[in-house]
Amino acid sequence: MAHHGEQHYNLEQRFDFTAATKKSIMTVLVIGAILLGIGIILAMTGGGHHEEAGEAGGHAFHWYERLYANLWINNVFFTGIALVGVFFFAIQFAAQAGWSTPILRIMLSLGNWLPIAGVLMIATFFIANHDLFHWTHAYLFDKNDPQYDSIIDGKGAFFYWPMEKGSFPIFYIARMIIFFVFWVFFFNKFKQISEQEDQLGGTSHWFKMRSWSAYFLVFFAVSSSISAWDWVMSIDTHWFSTLFGWYVFASWLVSGLSAITLLTIFLKGRGYLEMVNQNHIHDLGKFVFGFSIFWTYLWFSQFLLIYYANIPEESVYFIERLSSDVFGPYIFVNLGLNFFLPFLVLMTRDAKRHGIFLKVVCSILLVGHWVDFFLMVQPGTLGHNGGIGFIEVGMFLVYGSAATLVVLGGLAKKNLVAKNHPMLEESYHHHI
Repeated sequence: MAHHGEQHYNLEQRFDFTAATKKSIMTVLVIGAILLGIGIILAMTGGGHHEEAGEAGGHAFHWYERLYANLWINNVFFTGIALVGVFFFAIQFAAQAGWSTPILRIMLSLGNWLPIAGVLMIATFFIANHDLFHWTHAYLFDKNDPQYDSIIDGKGAFFYWPMEKGSFPIFYIARMIIFFVFWVFFFNKFKQISEQEDQLGGTSHWFKMRSWSAYFLVFFAVSSSISAWDWVMSIDTHWFSTLFGWYVFASWLVSGLSAITLLTIFLKGRGYLEMVNQNHIHDLGKFVFGFSIFWTYLWFSQFLLIYYANIPEESVYFIERLSSDVFGPYIFVNLGLNFFLPFLVLMTRDAKRHGIFLKVVCSILLVGHWVDFFLMVQPGTLGHNGGIGFIEVGMFLVYGSAATLVVLGGLAKKNLVAKNHPMLEESYHHHI
């Protein structure tokens, strides 16, 4: 037990993942699965969806392409949230932060989804690569083929080296596997050191965690950018943006911070984390507010530079989205949910200190940044055959509830609070 003035904090507390909580999450998962099933049946029978030639390859559109595109959107989105949990955890040690000590385990718990995310990502790529990535077609690299593409041929080595272009994308798959292996390795390393600190105490584990955090952050900086190019930017193979890695990172970061904030408020509402006060909540609110503006800055930087340069091979990315009846409106939904709403609602000090405001804003931000990834993936994979329907909503609910089950299950296995953390006492007195 820890003493803070007259208060006594239970540092041995564990999250009790009750049957009622599991039932609620499973209900959402079942609803999502039903909506997904309805969407698939409608797509198979052509209900509410017309099958026309896709723009990317000029081929006939098949219903399963929409299923694959949604698998990819949710794989990338939820992988990012899990990764940001581990990233934000590492940042606390690199920055020698004390305020966040009571919620460190919440940040790290998001990483429980990473091993599953890795399996899903690799499996989806092997099943759906031709339907998601134009560059996977061998004829693009054959100079004797009428559909030969010199631009994609020039980029081929990035995917296929050291093998022949158009064969097996070993370099691409190797990067994907290496990234997930190292991300999961660092996540498990952090968990291992945390457990040792709980058992043995002392400051040596904090210093060890700081060193490992530094290694992770260097690897994260490289891997998060390259994974953004590989998994998202390469869908529109001709197009590129030099700040795309930053842009995807910003979207992941706001989503991950929203998830951490929601989880903290959820646990606080259940009577856990008594040492977390309004000042800690305020800090989380400031992070969500600040990085929502950072995301907008990057969105606008990318858009404005491409807009006023007006170079056809760059502007095509926004033209095919803005001029589309399917995707055009979602550009404005994206900006409304991810900038205007958090900016206007969280501007005041009080809004960032009250759980009700943060619960609403963070929930909307998670949906908003899913829409952001939807806009990154669907136009290049589905063209005018895309949109938001039963498949999209169902898949989002299935992934979201599955990830929640995994994260809360992981959280329930260990102590909620890092009881022997050398800066725990400092966090009790956190005041802003």
